[in-house]
Order: sequence, then C-alpha cells, then structure tokens
Amino acid sequence: MKSNSRILAFLGAVALIYGPLVTDATAADITTLIQPCEDCHGKDGVSQEPTIPTIAGNSSELLVYALEAFRDKTWPCEEVKYPAGAHKGETSNMCKSSEGLSDDDMELIADYYSEKPFVRAKQPFNAELAKTGKGIHDLHCKKCHEDGGSSPDDDAGILAGQWTPYLEEQFKEYSAGKRPMPEKMKPKFEELSQDDIKALIQYYASFQ
Repeated sequence: MKSNSRILAFLGAVALIYGPLVTDATAADITTLIQPCEDCHGKDGVSQEPTIPTIAGNSSELLVYALEAFRDKTWPCEEVKYPAGAHKGETSNMCKSSEGLSDDDMELIADYYSEKPFVRAKQPFNAELAKTGKGIHDLHCKKCHEDGGSSPDDDAGILAGQWTPYLEEQFKEYSAGKRPMPEKMKPKFEELSQDDIKALIQYYASFQ
C-alpha cells in the first residue's frame, strides 16, 4: 500500500510540474500556427475583408477538409493581399499557406477556429431578392445547409452572414468548374440560374 501511495504521489508531482509545460507548449504551437491565418482572416477568424471569408465557428471537419484541399491543390488558390500583420500588403494564396502544414497542424488550427464564434458580416442586401433566395434555398439547399445555412453541424460551411463578395467568387468558381463540389450538390447546383444564385447570395447576406 505504501508503495502504491508513493507511486501515486510521484505521478501527481510529475503532473503538477510538467502539466503546465505541456499546456504552454501547445498554446505556443497554436499561436505560431494561427498567426498567418489571423493576418488574413482576422482576429479569431472573423474577417473584416469582404473578399476573405470568416472561418470562425465552422466545424473542425470542414476546416480540415478545406486545408487539405488547398494543400493538395484540388481547390483554386486565388492570390490575395494580407490585410494586416507583418506581411501586410504582400500577396499570397491558400495553397502556399497550407503546403507546409502537417495533418496534426491542420487539426490544431481547425479545432481552434471551430471553437470561436461565427460573427455575421454587417453588409447591405436586397430584401426582395432575399425573400426569393429563401425559397430557392429551401427548395435546393436546405437539406445539406441547415437552418438557412447557419449551422456548423452539417459540415457544409456557414453561409448565413458570410461576406457577399466572397460567396459571389465561390459561386463563380463552381459555375466555371474550377472548384469541385460534393456529388449530391452537383445536380442541385446545375438547376440554378444566375438570377437564382444572386437571390441566394442576398438571402445569406440578410442574416445579420
């Protein structure tokens, strides 16, 4: 019994001594990893730039999938300028930003941002088109993009309250075949006219 007590006491002491070091090391790792993300996507992943998406609040699964897609260059990598940070004004893209990330790095980044709150963009929208867009969303999109595209739980990305210019660019890439889409999405997307897409985007912009 005394021997067991000494072992437990020793393990407890080790935890007290090294536990904070492990926590601090992890915190340091994530701080380093997310700095380029923060410089582009904004503090806590909430973008202040209309052409750059807010990534906070999306599911960890989706964020890992996106980082892998950029690393593997299966998603288009548009050149953008850093709006803040040490590299402000310099041009880069998501393929370059993700190419050096390990799978563990991606999971750390994804978990970090999935726990941050999504903040809806304050932006103008056309109320009449938004009404039309709601009907289009309910008919074509709501099965995978639940709650008007505001739920992270479907792993399909938060659309409600996302920046309009960013969404417009993504729809253009889908329409041009530059960005692969899920198998279930393809037939639904192909039914949409350009007017339908404009209305959909206004619907998502109406979430504020």
